[in-house]
Amino acid sequence: MAKFMFLQRGNCDNPPKMTPEQMEAQMKSCMEWMQSGKDEGWLLDPGAPLNGSSAVVESDMTVLDGPFAESKELVGGYTIVEAPDLAAACELAKRTIKMAGAGKIEVREIANVGQ
Repeated sequence: MAKFMFLQRGNCDNPPKMTPEQMEAQMKSCMEWMQSGKDEGWLLDPGAPLNGSSAVVESDMTVLDGPFAESKELVGGYTIVEAPDLAAACELAKRTIKMAGAGKIEVREIANVGQ
């Protein structure tokens, strides 16, 4: 089985406003998603949301503050899953997108280097 990273894309600095009831429902949905993924064996790391602060270290050792205004879609979070192939990983991403509150999920296979 291959490992995949889900990069949740959206605006991480402006999360949608939610009522306490909506937050509770979101948390319940998240907990059910995590339990389902663990029970079915595909969820390796539920990941975490990312805040908006960042920096980029260049090869010349320059450090630039980010995120950058030219970025169209910020990475708002990540998840690590296991699936037989990219198509199966995309199906898992479909199950994840509503729970994550992401506008999009980029699915990337993690290279199996040296293993």
